[in-house]
Amino acid sequence: MVTVRSEDTTGRTRKLSQAGCLCIGLLLAGCSGDLGYSGLGDYVWGGDDSSAQSASVNSGDAVAPDLSGIEDGKPIAELYNDGLEKLKDERYEKAAKAFGEVERQHPYSQWATRAILMQAYAQYQRNDYDAAQNAAQRFITLHPGHRDAPYAYYLVAISHYEQISDVKRDQTSTAKALASLEEISQRYPGTAYARDAEAKAVLARDHLAGKEMEVGRYYLGKKSYLSGINRFKTVVSKYQTTTHTPEALYRLTEAYLALGIRSEAQTAAAVLGHNYPNSEWYRDSYALLSGQGLSPSENKSSWISKAVTSINPF
Repeated sequence: MVTVRSEDTTGRTRKLSQAGCLCIGLLLAGCSGDLGYSGLGDYVWGGDDSSAQSASVNSGDAVAPDLSGIEDGKPIAELYNDGLEKLKDERYEKAAKAFGEVERQHPYSQWATRAILMQAYAQYQRNDYDAAQNAAQRFITLHPGHRDAPYAYYLVAISHYEQISDVKRDQTSTAKALASLEEISQRYPGTAYARDAEAKAVLARDHLAGKEMEVGRYYLGKKSYLSGINRFKTVVSKYQTTTHTPEALYRLTEAYLALGIRSEAQTAAAVLGHNYPNSEWYRDSYALLSGQGLSPSENKSSWISKAVTSINPF
């Protein structure tokens, strides 16, 4: 009889932590990281690269933009600064609407470009992640070469990331988050955005692996061994750097033994022992094989050996 023992899956923080991650709010305060430009905050609050009118104001005060070349500039100044004030007051829904009006009424101005990204940020802050993604994606589509395109990509990814749910639920958002995070790493390697994306991708992969394990255990409990093996194979092949790999190798040992495929069971246990010699899953695998007069022995031609060279670097 095959016993099915599950492990708890590590939870996650629902919102961005203030430490250990790239805080979007810092960008609004002028934090540039090492992205090669002075950051979103410079033109939000009137930094050096902004063409806003110079005035003696506090760093957090809204500054009217340069209205030269605009025949009727008062509406755009009022709209944009109204959005900034509402953003400062954390009235995010109204801020998003104000920035939306900037884009609608002055679609060809430089402030419309900036307002799109500000809409995305405001929507993110009010937890409307779909709206945040749509605005950020619109910015990317309209301005793919803009210096703040990395931030737009980051907003898309982080909006998916915030919707990652427990492994018992659908993981569509997790898959989208991982794809978006990996895209940031590929497009902007070495940047602060890429480093944060890589850290968050670790959790996303762990969740996807956890979902495969959840389904695989279900199949084992139903004695649908081949279906279970396919799930554990995905973990070992695609997510072998996650915390679920030791258990996946144990489950492969368990399932292959149940099917009478001893060579694969011995290989799974041998690979598990090589990479995680002190793991409880290896001890269980060893005991499982010993109970049938077998011992771990790697078959180099097995798909397991080909998929796994050295999982554990320690």
